[in-house]
Amino acid sequence: MIRSEETICAPATALGGAIAIIRISGPQSLNICEKICYPLDKSIKLIDQKGFTVVLGEIRSGDVVIDEVLLTVFRAPHSYTGENSVEISCHASPYIIRKVLELLINNGAIAAKPGEFTQRAFFNGKIDLSQAEAVADIIASKTSASHRIAMNQMRGGFSSEISSLRFELLNFASLIELELDFGEEDVEFADRKELKAIITKVKELADKLASSFMFGNTLKNGIPVAIIGKPNSGKSTLLNALLMEERAIVSEIPGTTRDTIEDTIVIDGIEYRFIDTAGLRDTSDIIEVMGIRKTHEKINQASVILMIDEISDTAESINKRAQSIREMIRESGKRFIILINKTDMASEDQQVELERTIRLEEKDTLLFISAKEKSGLDNLRLQLSDITVKEKLSSDDVIITNIRHYEALLRVSESLGRVISGLEDQIPEDLIAIDIRQAIHYLGEITGEITSDEILGNIFRNFCIGK
Repeated sequence: MIRSEETICAPATALGGAIAIIRISGPQSLNICEKICYPLDKSIKLIDQKGFTVVLGEIRSGDVVIDEVLLTVFRAPHSYTGENSVEISCHASPYIIRKVLELLINNGAIAAKPGEFTQRAFFNGKIDLSQAEAVADIIASKTSASHRIAMNQMRGGFSSEISSLRFELLNFASLIELELDFGEEDVEFADRKELKAIITKVKELADKLASSFMFGNTLKNGIPVAIIGKPNSGKSTLLNALLMEERAIVSEIPGTTRDTIEDTIVIDGIEYRFIDTAGLRDTSDIIEVMGIRKTHEKINQASVILMIDEISDTAESINKRAQSIREMIRESGKRFIILINKTDMASEDQQVELERTIRLEEKDTLLFISAKEKSGLDNLRLQLSDITVKEKLSSDDVIITNIRHYEALLRVSESLGRVISGLEDQIPEDLIAIDIRQAIHYLGEITGEITSDEILGNIFRNFCIGK
């Protein structure tokens, strides 16, 4: 619930630095700050300052100086929230921050809720709802890839796509509903061929945006890479070598890894989530069986499968294991990389022979490595840094990362699919108008032109304090 008549305050920076920023926003921002802040230049009155002015002063509690600070003044509508705002830059002592907030609250401000500054920016028309959600994604971004996607969305790349789709649908919806007003006169304002072409185009764009969700969500949360293979093939050693730390227990005893172990690394600005799995083999050990079952689950969830075998294995056994994995992932579009490990324990002739006799399908990759000696890992990193991922990131195409947007786009596509079928079957215009209006509604939900308190509550409660 928006508290637009109240003036809110909160720290806008995390603890741990030398400087902290305390943000105040609302109608009484300048009046409240003037009661506790005294400019060092006594001729300056804070209440009279223009926007984008910085004032040096002291925060005082009675006669006690709490800190020497800089106050940055923002005047409505030229502020983040669209309201009069002040940002106090003080020293990052927990005592100073607590005392400044206490003084602000004692003089009329109230503590901001999580996301309340961004919520005010949304209600005041500074950003739309999809841009507000992108603010949270920017704060949470851990890699250059996830940051780039969030920045594109916050700067309106996604919003402009949605707005153009919605505008085209609104035009035709208006024409069809105008026809309904003149129903008895049998007039046609909306050309049916043109309408079908527009609806088909909008549906294709909605489908294209929705189809980017799997890629975008994977980038946002880290590309899952499952390391699989028989026991003692070097899966845990490989994970430790890639992470450059002893993350997984390495032992010569088969079946050491009984549960999945996960950790992440960043390669070329993209996060990869590596999953070390239990070795695949026939066993009567109940715990190990559970671990192998989890391995199959992780294969289904992963985008990349690394199957690791030893160079001492026969080509026949490697081909057999590889084929069983291919059958599991054939329809999924997952990348499949076969790693032949322990090359430090074999001759060059063995490697040449295996390279000649291991069967590869079109999209398979074969690499020879020594996880123990960390050789061949650069080639693996190059393979993981897939050229197609870089191409998608470098393009100007909008990439969806938010499940709410994805679900709305699916509903848009379903509604427009019914419109196309209705036009082909020549169903009544009032039914076609209903489906077009539904599509317009779902597009409006994405940007916040149509929303509810429940949706807003779910979005902004996940923000941090001060944003």
